[in-house]
Amino acid sequence: MKQLEIAHLDKAFDQQVLFKDANYTFKQGKIYGLLGRNGSGKSTLFNMIVRNLPHDHGTIAIDADDGQGLITDYADTSVGMVYTQPHLPAFMTGGEFVDYFMAINRQRLEQTHTSVKAADFFSLAGLSQADANKLLRDYSEGMRNKLQIVVSLMLKPPVLLLDEPLTTVDVVAAHEMQQMIVAMKADSVVVFSTHIMQLAQAICDAVVLLHDKKLSELEGLDIHSQEFEEAVIARLSDEVQADA
Repeated sequence: MKQLEIAHLDKAFDQQVLFKDANYTFKQGKIYGLLGRNGSGKSTLFNMIVRNLPHDHGTIAIDADDGQGLITDYADTSVGMVYTQPHLPAFMTGGEFVDYFMAINRQRLEQTHTSVKAADFFSLAGLSQADANKLLRDYSEGMRNKLQIVVSLMLKPPVLLLDEPLTTVDVVAAHEMQQMIVAMKADSVVVFSTHIMQLAQAICDAVVLLHDKKLSELEGLDIHSQEFEEAVIARLSDEVQADA
């Protein structure tokens, strides 16, 4: 089973401490909602996992279910990241981007799929051939987000991080993207960052709170219940808001 283990993690920016002895293990087969107040450090945690930021102390380890067990020197390809604002080249058409993506990831795609075609990406994203011929700068926010999620889905990384990907899209696109995200948990450890409780309840199997510089799960409560919602609000209400 694939796992992402956070152990005794510390991180501070000057005098601002975001993590202090934080511990949690995320496992394949669930979608974890990472819930915290704005500025609590959700994006910072993701950036440490993808190694865009160093952590101060502790370990971040991944078990890719490849026989090596939990390792801290995991490959960059072990983690996929879906951003709030998609990082897609505006000057390419959708089709050109997918062709380029397939070319640079051909070996990985061949390891995870018996056959894959560019049309598969657009079909999964609910996009047409006409969309494939459009420049990415002419895509709506929802279209860009769906394409970003699909390319991550096709690679099947051991760990997939989603940093508030539904914040800027409309209701229909959000529903379609939720279905795609749910499909990912069969192959990856999926951690979904949000500050919207109802969204976490709708899509996640477990909710992890970033509170008081630690990671914790409220146990013994149905995450879809009003009681759970009230418990989360009570836990986070004394949080001192800080900038991540």
